[in-house]
Amino acid sequence: MHMKHLAALASAVALPAAALALQPPPPPAAGRPAPQPPRPVDTSSIRAGSYTLDGAHTQVLFRVEHFGFNSYWGLFGQGSSGTLTLDPAQPGRAQVSITIPIAQVQTTSPQLNQHLQTADFFDAATHPTATFRSTSVQVQGQRARIAGNLTLRGQTRPVVLDARLSGAGANPMNQKATVGFEATAVVKRSEFGINYAVPGVSDDVELRITAAFERN
Repeated sequence: MHMKHLAALASAVALPAAALALQPPPPPAAGRPAPQPPRPVDTSSIRAGSYTLDGAHTQVLFRVEHFGFNSYWGLFGQGSSGTLTLDPAQPGRAQVSITIPIAQVQTTSPQLNQHLQTADFFDAATHPTATFRSTSVQVQGQRARIAGNLTLRGQTRPVVLDARLSGAGANPMNQKATVGFEATAVVKRSEFGINYAVPGVSDDVELRITAAFERN
């Protein structure tokens, strides 16, 4: 093709693309409302006392950057246990402790599931669980910053969870008073001795936690 024709073709493609880039984002599709922030939870049903983690409905997800190509997720959940002490009149005095079995990690690759349990990563044979124990709670409305100590692979480091109350009331299946929370945090895995494939697989690990506790 002649160079003049190539230049004309390039211009024909570039101009619409540039014009499109300058357009504002389209409004939400008809009948599909724009995302809304979470609605406040009715806290009137929260009862003071000791709670036990509902391990069947608690999950800890982690995300890493995979060689700069995409995000990769993993999941802990099965077999988690923990306790919560809560008084809605004094929410800043809440205490929480969670234990997570490392061998129950799940990804989309069975081979990776097994590799994550080796000494390259979590070393589950020597350190079968990870634990988080709170040391202080700062509450603002229905959100809280939960400071505590995360122990993983035999190393203990301070971690702060950004948490929010996500639900409260009686569980319709067993009628137990239940509270739910969601939280996020970012940790550096190298601080826990997990250096394999850094920096190709990111050192920063995003944690997303969803947890439910039932009153004893």
